[in-house]
Amino acid sequence: MMYEAPIREPLILGDKTNHEITEDICRPIEGKANKYWWWCFIAAVAALLWWVLCVAITVGEGIGMWGINNIVDWGWDITNFVWWVGIGHAGTLISAVLLLFRQKWRLSINRSAEAMTIFAVICAASFLLTHIGRPWLPYWLLPLPNQFGSLWVNFNSPLVWDTFAVSTYFSVSLVFWYTGLIPDFAVVRDRAKTKANKFWYGLLAFGWTGSSKNWQRFEEVSLVLAGMSTPLVLSVHTIVSMDFATSILPGWHTTIFPPYFVAGAIFSGFAMVQTLLIITRKVLSLENYITTLHIDMMNRIILVTGSIVGIAYITEFFIAWYSGVEYESYCFINRATGYYWWAYASMMTCNVISPQLFWVKSLRTNITFTFILSIVVNIGMWFERFVIIVSSLHRAYLPSEWGTYHPSWVEVGIFIGSLGLFFTCFLLFARFFPVIAMSELKTITKSSSTQAKRAALEHGHSHVDHH
Repeated sequence: MMYEAPIREPLILGDKTNHEITEDICRPIEGKANKYWWWCFIAAVAALLWWVLCVAITVGEGIGMWGINNIVDWGWDITNFVWWVGIGHAGTLISAVLLLFRQKWRLSINRSAEAMTIFAVICAASFLLTHIGRPWLPYWLLPLPNQFGSLWVNFNSPLVWDTFAVSTYFSVSLVFWYTGLIPDFAVVRDRAKTKANKFWYGLLAFGWTGSSKNWQRFEEVSLVLAGMSTPLVLSVHTIVSMDFATSILPGWHTTIFPPYFVAGAIFSGFAMVQTLLIITRKVLSLENYITTLHIDMMNRIILVTGSIVGIAYITEFFIAWYSGVEYESYCFINRATGYYWWAYASMMTCNVISPQLFWVKSLRTNITFTFILSIVVNIGMWFERFVIIVSSLHRAYLPSEWGTYHPSWVEVGIFIGSLGLFFTCFLLFARFFPVIAMSELKTITKSSSTQAKRAALEHGHSHVDHH
């Protein structure tokens, strides 16, 4: 008997025509914002104003307003910086790597994920500026000649590497995101009812006409940008991990950091994509486009990267013991059993144990469970960065240097405010930009929609009957 491959689940539900796809995706932009959007937006703007206040206090009073001290000279600032850079990883990975591998399921989620990347990197950059201590001198991070009046940059400093890595990543991601938006801006332009909308969306659409030449260039540029972005996904968090790995501090100077940080970044990035898209599909009624299949696929990636992170944690402990260096061993035992044991326990529970529940398909495809677990994962990844930074610093070589660290209300305010900045940007994006790449999505209606799958199934049955 001849083997017949099972027909894959459709990526577009509800027997949608191309016109209906356009209507559904343009509705949130063209109509009035619903009450859920307004509630979220008001909460996000309130948090953003709190961020402005806390940053102003930090700039006005100095870093002394924070809880950091001589012993723990890195605290929430670096923790949050690394956390935000990590969250910014999934967008480019979904767009670039899955585009290069020709994965069609990325089309419903890539636009929102790319936007998330841009906004997360902006939040990360805000921490870079505040923790340099003198934010009015940020140009010192750039390679300026000595004649400019200050000494040339110290290229041994990982802070300089961060500047180059993050700015490159941001600029390439921004161009990639904007390029994908151009055909959709043209659709919104052609449907615009007011002169203002016609003008602004026309300006953003760059004269797109939808000709075959336009599409040919669009696909070429997308592939080139995907090729450039893929190594950036790996390099950015590798360089961020070197902030730690290039030091000689027990718990930090380890060669496992680059791959382990990259896996953790993809892990937390996909969790944030889940958090955002589960809310977006509900608020904007996009359940036919962001389906349980998409959520299942992303949960599989969370499961794989979460398992890699778990192996990395165990490897760290093993190497600390195997090295025979008492300081290294003490650092890791202190992490698990010392003053900050609760942070270590939270990290292990959220990052290693909880994703393993995704081995069960019914949980992997459960929307409510996925939403809760996506938040749990991001809490765990925040604790991972906190554990790496604070628990390694608060017990130095001399007992006289031992101390603890507690964040001040200003630091907590800057972190909560950065969430406000992120969600304000994302909500504005969802209000004025198409959240799904509709022009690209229409390319799969003949192969991956409900009606296409039904036709394939009927054809298969008739083929069997004929035989």
